[in-house]
Amino acid sequence: MPNIPIHRLRRRFDLFRKVRVFFSGLKLAIWSDFSVAYKMVLSLIVLGTSFWLREWFDFLLILVVTGLLLVAEIFNTAIEEICDYIQPEYDPKIGAIKDIASTAVGISILIWVCTLLLEIWRIWQSLGQLFNA
Repeated sequence: MPNIPIHRLRRRFDLFRKVRVFFSGLKLAIWSDFSVAYKMVLSLIVLGTSFWLREWFDFLLILVVTGLLLVAEIFNTAIEEICDYIQPEYDPKIGAIKDIASTAVGISILIWVCTLLLEIWRIWQSLGQLFNA
């Protein structure tokens, strides 16, 4: 038998603990990183409007793209925090690591912005038809 601590063997799966940890991490990401907060707010506005208009494909598309964007943002924040913890002084290698992580976020932001603008335009047209009819 491998050398596993006793407390790890006895721990059961606790769904409520996992959900609490999830919300704790999400709250920390929103309060500590402004870029996560404003993207959540913008996405929730467009998601709510899509839901209200019953544009289900648009709703799911925005949900998926926003989810991927937030995952990239949170991973980027985690990578930056780990790098700063390991090497608080300037290091070109750490800078390169942070630049690569930021590039991943940049790609996801570009996709998110294009999708959000397209969906806002479609919602605008739907609202125009709804109120002009």
